Amino acid sequence: MRFLLIEDNVSLARATVDRLSLDGHVIDHAVCLADADSYIATADYDLILLDIMLPDGDGRSFLKRHRDALGSTPVIATTARSEVSDRVGILDLGADDYITKPFDFSELEARCRAVLRRRGGGASNIKILGDVRFDSLSGTLRVGDNTLHLRNRELRLFEIFAAAPEQIFSKSKLLDRLFPYDEEASENAIEVYVGRLRRHLQGSRAEIITVRGLGYRLSIE
Repeated sequence: MRFLLIEDNVSLARATVDRLSLDGHVIDHAVCLADADSYIATADYDLILLDIMLPDGDGRSFLKRHRDALGSTPVIATTARSEVSDRVGILDLGADDYITKPFDFSELEARCRAVLRRRGGGASNIKILGDVRFDSLSGTLRVGDNTLHLRNRELRLFEIFAAAPEQIFSKSKLLDRLFPYDEEASENAIEVYVGRLRRHLQGSRAEIITVRGLGYRLSIE
């Protein structure tokens, strides 16, 4: 998954990026609203982590603009304010959740998972795809009697396919979702990870199909 972190505290941002990157997520970091606007204009995100107090304005103004423009990307607000009225105001502006600073990273990770589950229309980390059982929390695929543990990028790639079976994803779109701007990667890397997932899915009714000239889609028989 690709996240946008909008946070001006450099040490907190670095720690957050390091922690979420361990889970295989791609994190872009904006230190101000101007940078955040630039990121939003050039990339699609699965989740936005939004600090409210920023050097060039209030994060709530960014949130309002995002929702007024019909932006549907989930937003978790991070705030040092603990008053109920502040939290209610943030949620009423369109935030999907909030977390109060200082926060524990395990709680942040859990809130990210919960928001992404709701976005996908589910209340569980487990998804059944034909005869395949996918657990995004443990990072496992169960095919028949075999349970396979996915590596980080395999996991994130399969999450993309599992969230939208039959939807076609181009190589460039998948590349954008799996790799940060500062990491050199070619579309050949996508072919490698797709090949690994195909091997994991052998013998099941789930298959990643190549759509010539367009990309890949997950098909369930």
